[in-house]
Amino acid sequence: MKRFHVHVAVHDLEQSIRFYSALFGAEPSVKKPDYAKWMLEDPRINFAISDGHKRQGVDHLGLQAENGDELEEIGSRLAQADVATTAQNGISCCYARSDKYWTVDPQGVAWESFHTLGSAPMYGDDRKPEAKAACCG
Repeated sequence: MKRFHVHVAVHDLEQSIRFYSALFGAEPSVKKPDYAKWMLEDPRINFAISDGHKRQGVDHLGLQAENGDELEEIGSRLAQADVATTAQNGISCCYARSDKYWTVDPQGVAWESFHTLGSAPMYGDDRKPEAKAACCG
């Protein structure tokens, strides 16, 4: 079963953690100095926030697949939608290592479809400032 994903770029991480923890009635399942994530069952969502982006607000939306077959099914559906997609395998992003597909919908909203393979020690693949932008959108 897939999980809906939302990533929001925030101005004040601690203030946002307080707000979303109250809204969801739960503390983040992952909390880092620049990132927090809630893996909720009700609603079934992977909701993440991070700071350090140029713009605040919804950064991207997505679907989290439970396994590689589910991810490939999403990739096949995207191909039928006649949109450009970018595949990434084993990439480190948002403190996780994942296989993913990126695309942009007709309104310009970035969509990330991914299957998480494990955790990663850093936000992105390296410590360059552009790594944060490159890994999420």
